Amino acid sequence: MKSVTSCICNANQSVFIIAKEYHNTINLSSLTLDDFLRRQDLSEQRSFFNGRPNVGDLRKTAGNITIFLFLFLLSAYCDILISIVVHCDCHNVHCFNNVLPKVKREVNMNLQTPNANDATKSGNRSRSVVPCSGLCSRCVDGCRGNCEIFKATFRGRELIYPGPFGEVTAGGDKNYPVDYSHLNIQGYAVGAVGLPDGIEPNPDNARFPVVNTETSYGWDIKVKMTAPIFTGALGSTEIARKNWEHFAVGAAISGVTIVCGENVCGIDPLLELDGNKKVAKAPDMDRRIESYQRYHANYGEILIQMNVEDTNLGVAEYIINKHKIETIELKWGQGAKCIGGEIKVGQLERALELQRRGYIVTPDPSDPIIQASFKAGAIKEFERHSRLGFVTEEGFMKEVERLRSLGYKRITLKTGAYSLKELAMALKYCSKAKIDLLTIDGASGGTGMSPWRMMEEWGVPSIYLHSAAYEYASILAANGERVPDLAFAGGFSSEDGVFKALALGSPYVKAVCMGRALMIPGMVGKNIDQWIKANDLPKTVSEFGATPEEIFVNYEKVKDLVGANEIKNIPLGAIGVYSYADKIKVGLQQLMAGARKFNIATMTRNELMSLTEECVKVTKIPYLMDCYRDEALAILKG
Repeated sequence: MKSVTSCICNANQSVFIIAKEYHNTINLSSLTLDDFLRRQDLSEQRSFFNGRPNVGDLRKTAGNITIFLFLFLLSAYCDILISIVVHCDCHNVHCFNNVLPKVKREVNMNLQTPNANDATKSGNRSRSVVPCSGLCSRCVDGCRGNCEIFKATFRGRELIYPGPFGEVTAGGDKNYPVDYSHLNIQGYAVGAVGLPDGIEPNPDNARFPVVNTETSYGWDIKVKMTAPIFTGALGSTEIARKNWEHFAVGAAISGVTIVCGENVCGIDPLLELDGNKKVAKAPDMDRRIESYQRYHANYGEILIQMNVEDTNLGVAEYIINKHKIETIELKWGQGAKCIGGEIKVGQLERALELQRRGYIVTPDPSDPIIQASFKAGAIKEFERHSRLGFVTEEGFMKEVERLRSLGYKRITLKTGAYSLKELAMALKYCSKAKIDLLTIDGASGGTGMSPWRMMEEWGVPSIYLHSAAYEYASILAANGERVPDLAFAGGFSSEDGVFKALALGSPYVKAVCMGRALMIPGMVGKNIDQWIKANDLPKTVSEFGATPEEIFVNYEKVKDLVGANEIKNIPLGAIGVYSYADKIKVGLQQLMAGARKFNIATMTRNELMSLTEECVKVTKIPYLMDCYRDEALAILKG
């Protein structure tokens, strides 16, 4: 890096000095054409855009626009050079690092800048932004937007949420001091642990395709999965509802568990309640369960998640009586937010209906003033919120016992990025209650709808929470208490992340919960189907073919799995989920083989190394220069 950046610094020294000097008089990063012409006092050129120009005006304007474009591109070029050499160790006195210490400080110190993000469809006018507030360094009276404060001026509370609702999923992008990228995976040149009994470890037998990625969870009655991944809670959000068949069928044919999230019954427009205001008929829940069970075969299961409103509506009784569901999940929280589940509705009558069912709906649809605002078109959507839960050990134990008395074979719990106190409560209570799986979801999470700034700024980040979970689980085990099977969640999307989570939490972690990452293939597959029908395939897809058989690398594999006659009923999004799960599985096999671990149970924390001292402090995984140092010295001195 040093020699390359030194050349860059020398070659571009004069260019940078020119741009720097111009920055002292004009902030190129926020310069607009109108600003430039005004600074040149070229009122006649500015009027060019409002009236009919003569030839002289045209020539002057063209010349000044050319100058403006040159300076603008020069500024952009310098920005690129700055980004390239921001970590340069060059000692050239004219190096960017010597003239831009402030840039370096901002890159290293600020973790997340508010007030503009694609999640809220907002952005700063200027490229010079105050790190803490997210405001443009030069906020102009007359600015046409489009930062969050600008939009909140007239759209108010709508800017709390990513959007548009029902069309996107959102994930927090705060750059925490330590994350899973601060861990690297060990590789070895000898050994093979976890091969089937009787198989000799040698190059002919220890091949990566024979790595067994199967896992299982459960206190007594185990659920097997073909790979150590399962979906996040796909609940009452519109993105989950309209794509459910793609997600559910994909999970079923992949042999992994799918979680049907909270409030599915409560928001069903066709929900019917009995005289006790309990669920008598819930068509959308029926659809969700049946679409998974149709293709389920031995591996994975469908978990139904339950919150306060679901409990009040008698969801647990309904799904076990009608569908013989074996596992139900209690929910304390998630990584994306520390309040209850939320959706948006765009009809006044729908908002009133949900309010009558006991949900919190804001703004209040029964308020005549709110109704008038909705009819005038100012208010376009209402928010439906769930209640906050109140966890006590006694209440938790009673609810677990009640669910078991209904006939549930397994009970799981999902908790969120709460304080370490709540983490200890979850582990201790689950151990005492013999909970079958505890999913621990770290900040900043992913969502179909959560408050954006809450996603960015609340909760314990994943690697911190997961490291504490391992520590606390080890304390329980040292005290002779059984640790429930664990799953880690919060920001995983690739096989290396799955490997790191399993190793970090070994031997307690059995799987990784993947939210948005397992949803995206379902949505992409669905869209490919629509594009094919509309003869509108984007080049990113059409370069692989024009038919499902050509485009999807696993089409024939799925066809063989479900049968030639049934393949026509498999949604393409499901094939997408299968293909993505297969990619995770094969990639995991390769990483595990390199670490000489040939089944999940043999993975240990020794397969990881910390790249920074801060990571060592958080995870207790040794610094890479300390890993196997004693063994290395013993070889050298032997």
